[in-house]
Amino acid sequence: MAARKSLAISVLYKEAARFSRQESKHDDPAIYGVDNGKTIGTYFEHKFQNYLSAKYSYEKGSSAEGIDFPALGVDMKTTSIKQPQSSCPYKNARQKIFGLGYSILLFVYDKTDDPKSKTARLNILHTVFIEKHRTADYQMTSGLREILKNEGNEDDIVAFLLDKDLPVEEIGAHAIAREILKTPPEVGYLTISNALQWRLQYSRVIEKAGQVNGVSRIK
Repeated sequence: MAARKSLAISVLYKEAARFSRQESKHDDPAIYGVDNGKTIGTYFEHKFQNYLSAKYSYEKGSSAEGIDFPALGVDMKTTSIKQPQSSCPYKNARQKIFGLGYSILLFVYDKTDDPKSKTARLNILHTVFIEKHRTADYQMTSGLREILKNEGNEDDIVAFLLDKDLPVEEIGAHAIAREILKTPPEVGYLTISNALQWRLQYSRVIEKAGQVNGVSRIK
């Protein structure tokens, strides 16, 4: 038996596009009548992992351990077009400014049930790759870049961070402000809401995919 090839980002791109096309034509009784987004996401992501595992050798992650493709620095997210969002672990407030620390492979589906055959189909409408330098919050990063453009100082940045309810104490905000002055953040394209876990919203990346560097439309 031939050894399986190692999985690279470029290969992940191609296989994600191929799998999206394949699944968009597949009817499955396993998810008929299921409307829980987490259940559907888990089903789809396990299926994609099994598809890849049959062809490639790579380190698998898990939701308990962290991201799905740790060696590639990529996490996979699956969401409905009706409300394109998901959650991810909160590490620190800096993620909202400097990014999550990994890239996201995003599948956006529209699910239809067929009562006659009692099967369901996930039509994958968008497959998008968001590079890690684009995974910060859009309003936060674009606002900070505007402040820097207008020669804002540390106090201006701290006032902005606290006004935006960044989950950080004032001392921590000053430390982040000094880091921002030294290394201005890239514009992110996620909407990140504060919660016990970050809530990531994807409408902007769906809209901007293929139009800005670092947010690629795979399908």
